[in-house]
Amino acid sequence: MQRITAFFTELMRRYLPDPFVFAIGLTLLTMVLAVTVQGQAITALTTSWGKGFWALLAFTTQMAVILAMGYVLATAPLTDRLLDRLVSHVSSPRTAIIVATLVGGIGSWLNWGFGLVVGGIVARKLALRVKGVHYPLIIASAYSAFTLYGLGLSASIPVLISTKGHPLEAQMGIIPLSETIFSPTMLITSLVTIVTLPLLNAWLHPKAGQPVKEIDRALDAAPKAAAPVLDTDESGTLAHRLNNSRLLSFVIGAIGMGYVALHFVQGGSIDLNLINFFILFLGILLLGTPIRYVEKLNEGIRTISGIILQYPFYAGIMAIMASSGLVDTLSAAFVKVATPATLPFWGLISSFVINFFAPSGGGHWVIQGPFMIEAAKTIGASVSHTSVAVMLGNAWNDLVQPFWILPALALSRLKLKDIMGYTVIMMFWIGIVYSVAILVWG
Repeated sequence: MQRITAFFTELMRRYLPDPFVFAIGLTLLTMVLAVTVQGQAITALTTSWGKGFWALLAFTTQMAVILAMGYVLATAPLTDRLLDRLVSHVSSPRTAIIVATLVGGIGSWLNWGFGLVVGGIVARKLALRVKGVHYPLIIASAYSAFTLYGLGLSASIPVLISTKGHPLEAQMGIIPLSETIFSPTMLITSLVTIVTLPLLNAWLHPKAGQPVKEIDRALDAAPKAAAPVLDTDESGTLAHRLNNSRLLSFVIGAIGMGYVALHFVQGGSIDLNLINFFILFLGILLLGTPIRYVEKLNEGIRTISGIILQYPFYAGIMAIMASSGLVDTLSAAFVKVATPATLPFWGLISSFVINFFAPSGGGHWVIQGPFMIEAAKTIGASVSHTSVAVMLGNAWNDLVQPFWILPALALSRLKLKDIMGYTVIMMFWIGIVYSVAILVWG
C-alpha cells in the first residue's frame, strides 16, 4: 500500500497543475469534445461559454459566504476550545489521522461548509500538537471526509428535490428525505463510511523509518498579516463600546435565530440561503461582539479566493455541456446497458465522470437530472434511488475534484500535488462502498 500511495503522490507531484490551470484545461477539453463529438460550431460554443460564464454568480456568492462564515463558526472561541480539548487527548500520529477524519466527516454530514473548514482546522491543530504526523496525509484525511456531505443534512440534490417548487417538480414530484438520505440503505452507508474511512487513512500513514513531512512550525508561528484596524478609539468612547457590545450581538443574533425558528414553524424548508443565514447569526452569537465577528470574518475571506476565480470557468463548462448535448451523450452511453435495477449504478458512474466538468451538486443536477429522471421513468427504475446515485457520484468524485480542495489548501498552505496522491487512494475505497450500496439497494 505504501508503494501504491508513493506512486500516486509522485504522479501528482510531477504532473498535476494548480487548480486554476486545471479549470482552464477542462474548459479547453470540453470545447474540443463539443466540436469533435457533438459537431458544435466553434462560434456557437464560444457564445454558449461566454453567456454561461456568469450563470453561477449567485451560487458563487452563496458558496463564498458559506465558506467564509463557516470559517468564522469553526474558529469561534467556543468551537476552538472544544477542538483544543479534543486534540489534547491525542498523542499518536495514527490516532490523529482518525480524529481528523472523524471531525471532518461529522462536520460535513451536518453541514458541508462547516465540515470543509473545521476538518482542516482540527487537522492543523493535531499536526502542531502530535509529533511525527505526516502533514499532507492528515490534511488529505480531513478533506476526504467531505464525501459524507453527499449522505448528510446538506446534501444538495436530496434537499433540493424535497423542496416544493424545485426545478424538476413537474417531472418527478417531491421526494421526501425519508426516501433519500434517511433511507435505511443510506444510513447504513453513512455508518460504513464514517467507520472505515478513518481506518483506511490511518493505515496510509508512513510506517516507522519511512519519511514523514511534518507541519512547518516556524511558518505557522510566523506573524500573520494584520487585519485592518477597525477600532482605534479609546476604550471609553461610544464607538468602542458599540463595537465591543455583547448586547448588540446578542439582540441581533437572537432575532436571527428567531427567524430561523419561525421559518420551520411556518413549514419552510432548508436551502442554501437559510443555511447561510443560520451560520451568520449563530457566528455572531458565538463571537460575542460585532468587532470580533468582523475580525474573524476577515480571516475567513482568505479561504474563498479560489472559488471566486474558478467558479465562473466551471459555469462556462456547464454551459457548453448543456448546449452541445455532451451530458446527454455521456449519460446515454451508460443507459443503453441499464436495467431498472442497474440504472442507478450507471447513474453513479456517469455522475462521477460529469462531476469533473460540473463540480457543483446543484448545477450538476440541473444538467444531469432531467435526463436521468426521464430514463428512470422510461424503464421503470426508482426515481429516488436514481437521484441519490447521482448525488453519491458527485460526492465520490469530489475526492479528486481540485475545485473543492481549495479551502483545505488555503488553510494548510499546502499544494494540490501534496495531498492528491492520498485522496486518489481514498477515492478508490469510497467508490467500492458507494457502488456496493447502490447495487444492493437496487
